[in-house]
Amino acid sequence: MTDMVYGALVEADQGEPVIPRWWRTVDRWTLAAIFGLFAIGILLGMAASVPLAQRNGLSDFYYVSRQAVFGVAALGTMCVVSMMSPLMVRRYAVLGFVAAAIAVALLPFLGTDFGKGAVRWYSLGFASVQPSEFLKPAFVVLSAWLMSASYDLSGPPGRLISFMLAVLIAALLVLQPDFGQATLLLAVWGVMYFIAGAPMLLMVVLAAGVMGAGVLAYGQSEHFARRIDGFLSADVDPRTQLGYATNAIREGGFFGVGVGEGKVKWVLPDAHTDFIIAVAAEEFGLVLCLAIMALFATIVIRSLLRLLRERDPFIRLAGAGLAVMIGMQALINIGVAVRVLPAKGMTLPFVSYGGSSVIAAGLALGMLLAFTRRRPQDDFSDILGRGK
Repeated sequence: MTDMVYGALVEADQGEPVIPRWWRTVDRWTLAAIFGLFAIGILLGMAASVPLAQRNGLSDFYYVSRQAVFGVAALGTMCVVSMMSPLMVRRYAVLGFVAAAIAVALLPFLGTDFGKGAVRWYSLGFASVQPSEFLKPAFVVLSAWLMSASYDLSGPPGRLISFMLAVLIAALLVLQPDFGQATLLLAVWGVMYFIAGAPMLLMVVLAAGVMGAGVLAYGQSEHFARRIDGFLSADVDPRTQLGYATNAIREGGFFGVGVGEGKVKWVLPDAHTDFIIAVAAEEFGLVLCLAIMALFATIVIRSLLRLLRERDPFIRLAGAGLAVMIGMQALINIGVAVRVLPAKGMTLPFVSYGGSSVIAAGLALGMLLAFTRRRPQDDFSDILGRGK
């Protein structure tokens, strides 16, 4: 629909082979940052997953090998998706959203919790799948399409429809329960809605509604209340995950205690997933943590700067939503480890162990790279300049 308003995007030199055209138009700095995160993830996996493998009677580098396989699959997916046109990405995202939404809705009946108290996965025997990880990037692209369609005078009420979808998906996630993913999804939708031109008064009302829902969840959910109480408590139980992570970060200092010398990986059950940053801080120190944050900042800032040149509202909204989603998830993961935020059980994109997490991150980053590729079009400064 946005094509009718702004004109169809013209791809660069259709006679040029796909790969050379992709390499010429893709953001190489973002690409380099993604590969850097993958390399750090393998390095931290070698440090964090050995104790878990030994406890489970597996070879020392069993989980590292699986992470490498997941990572290669994710990087391959990312590259393939980044070569697609925005129209193709949108079409596949809509289909993916339908499939992932159905999968999330069926989790209470067919899913498993693997003893963690939250039904978030499908067990396939040889592996497991967490559909909410794939739902997030698909939802962002679908919401961007709906919001951009509302710019058309004869278009549908896209903002309202996207809001209803956001509330529905958030409700399904809360039922698992997965308050972290629900919060992330609503926050990303709010940012996209703000970029799309939402009135400030409406944003304040929505924020108040989210806070009210949080208060209700605190009173109705023991799982939610326990995490909030633990976060607000002045003292941290040193025998909890947050206690172990806090101590590990404190012990690491600026340069860490040394490779393989960390202790937190032997006591934290989620050291290779949710609390991977604690392992990084203890063994490699603040230096590596700052490097990880710099790589995520590079991806987000570079993407947003390139999107400033886009005149297609769908691409601007979808790209900004994906960039914010990736940056916000990284911020939440690190914030939980340093006790700035309550525990949410969220992985660090492309660094934490997990097949669904890594491959879904590759899919989201591939979409982001596809939206931020250079295209032969006029930016806003050129359009304004013609009116002089």
